[in-house]
Amino acid sequence: MQALIVVALAAIFQYAQAQVAAYGQCGGSGYSGSTSCTSGYACTSQNAYYYQCVPGSATSTTTSKATSSSTTTTTTTSKSTTLTTTTTSKSTAQSTSQTSTSTGSTCTGTFSAISASNFVAKLHPGWNLGNTLDAIPNEGSWNNAAVVASTFATVQDAGFNGVRIPVTYAYHFTGSSPDWTVDPAWLQRVSDVVDMSTSLGLYTIVNVHHDSWIWADVTASGANLTMIEEKFYRLWYQIGTKLACKSSLVAFESINEPPCTDSTHGAEINKLNKIFLQAINDAGGFQFPACGQPLVCGAIWLFKSLRYPVPLLQSLGKTIWGSDADKATVSSDFQLLRNNFTDVPIILGEYDASPTNTEPAGRWKYVDEVVLSALGLNFACILWDNGLDHLNRDTATWRDPNSISMITKSTASTSNSLPDSTEDASATTQSSSAYIFHEYGTEVTQQSLPFVFNGNTLSSITDSAGSTLTSGTDYSVSGSNIIFTASYLSKHITSTTSPGIIANLTLKFSGGDSSPVVQLVQWKTPTLSSKTAVASSVSGSDLSIPITWGGLPRIAAVKALTTSGTYLVDDWTVYLGPLQQARTTYSSQYNWDSSNVILTSSAISSVISAGVTTVFTFEFFPRDNGVVNAVNFTLTV
Repeated sequence: MQALIVVALAAIFQYAQAQVAAYGQCGGSGYSGSTSCTSGYACTSQNAYYYQCVPGSATSTTTSKATSSSTTTTTTTSKSTTLTTTTTSKSTAQSTSQTSTSTGSTCTGTFSAISASNFVAKLHPGWNLGNTLDAIPNEGSWNNAAVVASTFATVQDAGFNGVRIPVTYAYHFTGSSPDWTVDPAWLQRVSDVVDMSTSLGLYTIVNVHHDSWIWADVTASGANLTMIEEKFYRLWYQIGTKLACKSSLVAFESINEPPCTDSTHGAEINKLNKIFLQAINDAGGFQFPACGQPLVCGAIWLFKSLRYPVPLLQSLGKTIWGSDADKATVSSDFQLLRNNFTDVPIILGEYDASPTNTEPAGRWKYVDEVVLSALGLNFACILWDNGLDHLNRDTATWRDPNSISMITKSTASTSNSLPDSTEDASATTQSSSAYIFHEYGTEVTQQSLPFVFNGNTLSSITDSAGSTLTSGTDYSVSGSNIIFTASYLSKHITSTTSPGIIANLTLKFSGGDSSPVVQLVQWKTPTLSSKTAVASSVSGSDLSIPITWGGLPRIAAVKALTTSGTYLVDDWTVYLGPLQQARTTYSSQYNWDSSNVILTSSAISSVISAGVTTVFTFEFFPRDNGVVNAVNFTLTV
């Protein structure tokens, strides 16, 4: 998953009758604007739905365009528009296999008009129903049961105002060209889930998701663009027809993260956006805000030097985040985006620092920086959540309430208090004030945790039992440090207390929306049930290695070095900091559960392909570069 940027567009473009600028639309089904291109450009048919001004002689300008007819009856009241709409559309175009003889939807009832800018403003903060209707091949295929209405109630209760519903259609087509019929039962399921969300008053975006790389990849070698355009129109016409009479709480997003590497691809995506809008308009019904994809594809004509925000993920040993450079990347890229789209509502459709695989202090710094930077530029933010990240849908509980509070309560002017942590990428050990780490077998002494107070003062600390700690006896504040006394810590741990999470301490501050939980952890080096295996004997499946955890029941990072001294994978990490060199990628190369550390089949295949015995070093928190708090496992060949 990478960061997604969506630009909200109006559902209907208002076309001026003057000359069309270079590469602008100049014709197509339902188009009513000018067909005259600026000097040096000719209006040329790209498909039935999109004619474009491309370089050429003005004398060869194509002026034929699709014809359409429509009738609309509209009654307007002061607060809403009551529509009884009957729309018919007939289109013809030369030299194309795409034709439309569709009849749009008829809606009755009240529709409260809303602009794209108002929709985006009301959408924030938003939440993604990830890995659900977008799962392949069907809902339920990826770690989540079928969605139920109570999930949206939980999301709303947490303070979210909007929901994004990713949907994949690739495996739900029941017809082929030219109709590309979508299974009515699947469209009905999408409609039902939309109703679950909007019935609670949640602003809701529906998109086309993984189709972007399954059949709609315009960058693929030999891509059939005619087929993609035809199928894209038919898909969105059917979605638009099915959802045509929903309320103004609903908006449409053309396609998720379409592959794009150059301006040619970008132009094709822009064409798809036009086709998308035409299909929605042809579908009739109420007119909803629609979201197009301008794309983060490195195209100079779009974002110039835009970069992705530095990711916070355990992949490649990345457990540190929050340096000035990290923060500058976020703020400067967001500013660059706003500078390129000064008057356009912008949605950050996906961002995430998962509580299941990121270190808390770095995670909270990341969330704080992303959310506040975005709000300062009037972005709406939609949190990515795949069912294993933030919301436990089975128990209706949030895995990291502090992140959720920062997301749902913070404004652009919020100053949150945050635990400090290592930020220097050249560091060989990692500190984190989200934990009080005490090593098994050592004397209990006072511990000092540095904090970034951001102008706030510490109001109170409560423990897992709900007891309030006493200032001056249990803890004190000195400068930017919170000091926990040895006498207080000794109430919970001794030198021989069994390893694990001993207590959770919730900190409250005088301002901001952050209430970080500091965990008291007794640790010692974990142990594995075995330390070696033959790669060929475990090939073809993941290898689960039973572990006795020695503190936090999770992996911090995994180093993979061959016995010849080379990095097994990602040899470019030699240019990263000491805590990232030779580290492998979380979920691709390793994972864990409550009783095992796991080497994936991909990691095993890499060893077999390299033909060299490899030592995997499993590292844990607190990180010390594998000196003490780590264990080795060897795969031989």
